[in-house]
Amino acid sequence: MALCAAAVVVGLSFGAIASAAGVPLSQIMVMNAFVYAGGAQFLAVGLTGAGATAVAIIVAGLLLNARHLPFGLAIGNEVLGTGRAARLLGSHLMTDESVAFALAQDDPARRRRAYWLTGISLFLTWNVASGLGAIVGSALGDPDTFGIDAAFPAALLALTLPSLKDRPALRVAIGGAALALAATPFLPAGLPVLVALLALVLGRRSS
Repeated sequence: MALCAAAVVVGLSFGAIASAAGVPLSQIMVMNAFVYAGGAQFLAVGLTGAGATAVAIIVAGLLLNARHLPFGLAIGNEVLGTGRAARLLGSHLMTDESVAFALAQDDPARRRRAYWLTGISLFLTWNVASGLGAIVGSALGDPDTFGIDAAFPAALLALTLPSLKDRPALRVAIGGAALALAATPFLPAGLPVLVALLALVLGRRSS
């Protein structure tokens, strides 16, 4: 329940922000159904509004979702199944939460059940919430006025804070922020985010 409630808040936020950025409701729903990657969707809308190039948006989205590669290896066919249709659908429903809930189970049957229930629930919640957010957002106007635009960054910050207790992670976070801020005045929108990835070297050296 708490997970779906969080998805509702973030989904409403995305719908309102995308609508305020001029994205039609039909495009928002198509993106939800076929992209279904919350962070990448926020990133795409934000970078588009900032005038970023298509290449920068695509590369940033791919890098942001690159974590799904080890996710897929971690759960494998045991969770997704061996059929082509099941693997395709299961891969599309893959999120941090569905993988985390699946891996928390010891029994293979419970692991599959946790993955699919979480994945389907979040997919439906995200689509409905972001659709409602787009409708409400178009009526409210600028989401900045109500602080809706801050919901997603706040959620990401809440998820990130526990990992910052680790010194290497803290160094990477601070280094990435510093690099992005330094590059912002000189590079087109979207590229400073990619430059911030150079801070990963800090974590690599300390490990």
